Amino acid sequence: MMKRIALVVVGVVLGFGAAITLLPALGAADMGAYRQLDLFSDAFERVRANYVRPVQDGELIDNAIQGMVSALDPHSSYMDAKSFADMQIQTKGEFGGLGIEVTMEDGLIKVVSPIDDTPAAKAGIKPGDFIAAIDNVPVQGMALNDAITKMRGPAGSKITLTILRNGAKKPFDLTLTRAIVQVDSVKWRREGDVAYIRLTGFNEQTDPGLQKAVRDLKKEIGPALKGYVLDLRNNPGGLLDQAISVSDDLLNSGEIVSTRGRHAEDTQRYDAKAGDITGGKPIVVLINGGTASASEIVAGALQDHRRATVLGMTSFGKGSVQTVIPLGDGGGALRLTTARYYTPSGHSIQARGIIPDIAVAQGEEDDQLPKVIRPSEADLPGHLVGEKGLKSDKVPPIRPAPGKKYDDFQLSYALDLLRGKVTVSAVAQNTKTQNAKAPDKAKGEKAQ
Repeated sequence: MMKRIALVVVGVVLGFGAAITLLPALGAADMGAYRQLDLFSDAFERVRANYVRPVQDGELIDNAIQGMVSALDPHSSYMDAKSFADMQIQTKGEFGGLGIEVTMEDGLIKVVSPIDDTPAAKAGIKPGDFIAAIDNVPVQGMALNDAITKMRGPAGSKITLTILRNGAKKPFDLTLTRAIVQVDSVKWRREGDVAYIRLTGFNEQTDPGLQKAVRDLKKEIGPALKGYVLDLRNNPGGLLDQAISVSDDLLNSGEIVSTRGRHAEDTQRYDAKAGDITGGKPIVVLINGGTASASEIVAGALQDHRRATVLGMTSFGKGSVQTVIPLGDGGGALRLTTARYYTPSGHSIQARGIIPDIAVAQGEEDDQLPKVIRPSEADLPGHLVGEKGLKSDKVPPIRPAPGKKYDDFQLSYALDLLRGKVTVSAVAQNTKTQNAKAPDKAKGEKAQ
């Protein structure tokens, strides 16, 4: 598959001479497609000759590729050489900027999740916020990569974002100071007799960080250790191989995830090796609407193998895999959707999300879920549709946050579950009773 992709890209990027040399080997259908390149060639020459100001050929070609790829789905994009270099730095866990995961919706930049302890998180940017302007320049019509580039800059420099937020009467400005974003993707602490581990993303440091966290917490808590809370809330994802490694750490055997591409031969399955670094201790996984992509792989694998209880709110629903394909010699890269991924039970997460075993609201906004616009893959224009014919899962009744204030009610609920103050069997019986009493409400819950 990769060879087929590379062949087509070379024909488009290197110019029409390269495409023409391929024509004798192409069938009639392929020749029809390549004849359409004559239309592009005509438009290209007319813009070069007649546009109101001179435009560099490279700029025109970059924009043409970006338009072609970004029209496919919200997650495919073209990166020029600089953007590609920036992306490579980001996956290593350190980069300059604001610290937010974003996507494009209706011509605006939509926040999937801010990264913990970054300028964006400290400024109060929330999942679901829309960025309408950057330094008073509207983002409408701007390519996603261009907007991301504008948000990056030297550490210490200031930037003003115009924010549209559900519930706010009008747009408002937030001024942030850029910083070197060092993504410590694993954080941990002791919660009495429970080990709490938070994953903020999946970069090259995530799996080693998780293993260190488990070692340190085992040593600190000792024989009194009841279990683990794995917090994946507002985790926008990252590297597929790291999600597989993290899942492997917590499973003794079985499939972790499968990816299925355009052709049957592209299907890949990833299995766990023997060895659970927690020693089989109970695990509760926390998720919400900001849990996306690689973090959904982990939650889905642990849920399907009944290795963990998944608690919180339905996840984002990004069940597609993007492959970074370098182009030419230092000429940037495609970030192209090449496959969907499936949980061990065969469920596609795309535009559906991971549905928690126990749905627990964090606050008033979660309690009023049907009335509140929350970010999800299914909301994005042009998103890949989920697989047809799959069984639709019911969302369990949402346990509302109590009237009294909790710093983190979902975490408190998870701790009670691990300590036996709330049992899974009692929760299941309560859910069954609520479903019997209020089937219409259960049907009406919307997967995010």
